[in-house]
Amino acid sequence: MSDKFFFKGRQDARQNHKTPGFQTKANHKPGSKKYPMDLVVTSHERMQEVEALVAKAELYAEITIDSSEGAVESIGPLTVAQSKVSTVKVEKMPNRNEPCYCGSGKKSKKCCG
Repeated sequence: MSDKFFFKGRQDARQNHKTPGFQTKANHKPGSKKYPMDLVVTSHERMQEVEALVAKAELYAEITIDSSEGAVESIGPLTVAQSKVSTVKVEKMPNRNEPCYCGSGKKSKKCCG
């Protein structure tokens, strides 16, 4: 058996796949108590509207008012959090020959199975 592949100085094949810093905040959930969203509004009336939206979505946010001339409103993280669609949960999977739960009329094995 050749020892050319088991030489002490062999390079690690996974060397190129180890990149530090990629998705360092993967567990960071914006809008939680630990990581509240930072939102900027331009008036007190708009602040009350945004506070109502945050309370309705059951999120946490730090809202600041920037009433200077040319100020830009920044509520992007809130709109992203509101537009997320929840997953569809099916209580019981249909058998192979029953109609599919998506409503297509086909058998489950030929549609979503």
